[in-house]
Amino acid sequence: MATAVTPKVYKNYINGEWVDGSGAAAIEDRNPANRDELIGMFPSSTEADVNRAVDAAKEAYKKWRLTPAPKRAEILYRAAEILVARKEDYAREMTREMGKVLAETRGDVQEAIDMTYLMAGEGRRLYGQTTPSELPDKFAMSVRAPIGVAGLVTPWNFPMAIPSWKIAPALVCGNTVVLKPAEDTPFSSYNYVQVLAEAGLPAGVVNVVNGDGPGAGAPLVKHRDVGLVSFTGSTEVGRIISETCAPTFKKCHLEMGGKNIIIVMDDANLDLAVDGAIWGGFGTTGQRCTAASRIAVHKKVYAEFTGKLIERAKALRVGDGLDPKTDMGPSINEQQLQTVIKYVEIGKNEGAKLVAGGHRLDSGVHARGWFHEPTIFIDVNPRMRIAQEEIFGPVISTIPFSTLDEAIEIANGVVYGLSSSIYTRNVNTAYRAQRDLETGIVYVNAPTIGAETHLPFGGIKNTGNGHRESGPAALDFYTEWKSLYIDYSDKLQRAQIDNAE
Repeated sequence: MATAVTPKVYKNYINGEWVDGSGAAAIEDRNPANRDELIGMFPSSTEADVNRAVDAAKEAYKKWRLTPAPKRAEILYRAAEILVARKEDYAREMTREMGKVLAETRGDVQEAIDMTYLMAGEGRRLYGQTTPSELPDKFAMSVRAPIGVAGLVTPWNFPMAIPSWKIAPALVCGNTVVLKPAEDTPFSSYNYVQVLAEAGLPAGVVNVVNGDGPGAGAPLVKHRDVGLVSFTGSTEVGRIISETCAPTFKKCHLEMGGKNIIIVMDDANLDLAVDGAIWGGFGTTGQRCTAASRIAVHKKVYAEFTGKLIERAKALRVGDGLDPKTDMGPSINEQQLQTVIKYVEIGKNEGAKLVAGGHRLDSGVHARGWFHEPTIFIDVNPRMRIAQEEIFGPVISTIPFSTLDEAIEIANGVVYGLSSSIYTRNVNTAYRAQRDLETGIVYVNAPTIGAETHLPFGGIKNTGNGHRESGPAALDFYTEWKSLYIDYSDKLQRAQIDNAE
């Protein structure tokens, strides 16, 4: 492929220095809207690089865990301030790297800002519990304790936000970090870590090893000195990571796939619901674990709703995310685009009605990118593969229903359980839905995307393994509880025995 300028070569970040990888192989970071544009070259790291990074993190942990949490937090606060000043630059660089439109990459950087500020605030809290002892002259309390080296594996769709979700709470709790960013979007992670370094983070506290899953991710996950692993990505890879961590009982957090639904009741504000379906289904080109790939619509308003949805989808402008006229950017790479194309064919073969889109865009302004039309299937049977399997692309399936119970059955009839949404003006319906929908996140009169940093984020079933990101809930993963009993009676006291009389 032709490249206009000599590409910049980036390095791994180990023990406070940007260093070369141990091998000669490199990974190209290309603009998915224009694959002729090479953003940079990043190391294709090996187990040797991972070992160096973990060794650095393990050594740095000895001092970092003893640094007072408010002092750790002050570094995060300074980092957030730097991010604020550079938000526009980093957003533009992220659009070039990842493809989503500029408004969304600004939101991605803002989410990193929000999370970094939020965790800076937790540095002066990190609450435990104090409780009366059952024995006299005895004090009882619990405190949070850090775990050690955190191995973090992050995806390409939120290349700064998701690293911040993991790095910021890990650091404020006193852990050290080795990050393996997605090979498609390492530059945005580079920017975030560079900011942490400028904010005064000591050497070795955060390390970055670039590379693919087999070369860098797998050695990181299985490393004996990595005490906890946090992964965001596919359910298939998450299962492998879980199995890798299990023999040594390594603490493991998994944030995986979704097959999210918007339910549109017959009393809904249809124009608002269409807005939500367009944003939920086609925002980030459908490349979100929370994307609304299923829309269940009450039969009384099905024709009206789908008519409006189709009209809006056909009017969306697909192109380079830096163009202010663009509504939807490209898929991340050829492989992901081919997955979308495959599922469009599956949908047609299953008998779903293709009413909008369905084709790759590969001519004119789209010739050098990985573009696909916004695509809608109607009259979809909820058991069809396009309504069951995660596509991770701009494909929406609409499903008619007759009752709320039927809609909830459709919603819950998948292996995933991340996010769901209902549009209704009936408060009773809304409360029944939020109670009965089997997802970790429920929205009312809003789409399935739009989580805020101060509430728990995560799902159930094949979406997650019980842990949560964001908000104070994240602290539970990055710490262990330690219970403390201080007896100042100056005599032996036996709990449950000496207080029995």
